[in-house]
Amino acid sequence: MPRDSGALLLCAMAESEAEIVVEDPDAPAADSPAVTSIRTVDMVVSVLLVGFAALMAFDNWRTGMSWAFDGPQAGYFPFYLSVVLAGAAIYGLVTSYRSKSEAGTAFVTRDQLRRVLQVFVPTLLFILGTQWLGIYVASFLLVAGFMRYVGRIAWWKCVLTSFLFTAAMFVTFDVAFDVIMPKGPLEAAFGR
Repeated sequence: MPRDSGALLLCAMAESEAEIVVEDPDAPAADSPAVTSIRTVDMVVSVLLVGFAALMAFDNWRTGMSWAFDGPQAGYFPFYLSVVLAGAAIYGLVTSYRSKSEAGTAFVTRDQLRRVLQVFVPTLLFILGTQWLGIYVASFLLVAGFMRYVGRIAWWKCVLTSFLFTAAMFVTFDVAFDVIMPKGPLEAAFGR
């Protein structure tokens, strides 16, 4: 391959990539108001990590974090890991507090948060619903709900795809591999 062919290929790739335009009609608006700043999120996460590290340090100190006659006690290594975590989190807290550039930078806008919650809330409901409905009914509802409300796909396609997905999951896990999955009243009605 000639020496200039690499540059030619790179140029052709750049041109073809520039031609690909994907429009998202539901994309968050550029002028959406900020919910919180990067600095605030950094500081909150650092405080939570310091709290977690303190809890872990206390628990491992209680378990035993010193050196015994036969070697380190059970909490020795985790205790010092929690000390390192606390030190790193305190460093992050101080750095975030002193950072003036991130104070005005938006971490998430209102429209972006709405899109995140469109995925988070149904997934949380799926996790909770699995306890009472079983994995298969909850999966059917989750897939159908995402397809309909997020994807805006026709109902019949949502129901068909969700049913096929759930049936494939049932055959794979319950029949073929005999994996114990969370069951609900529907499976109990069918004697599974």
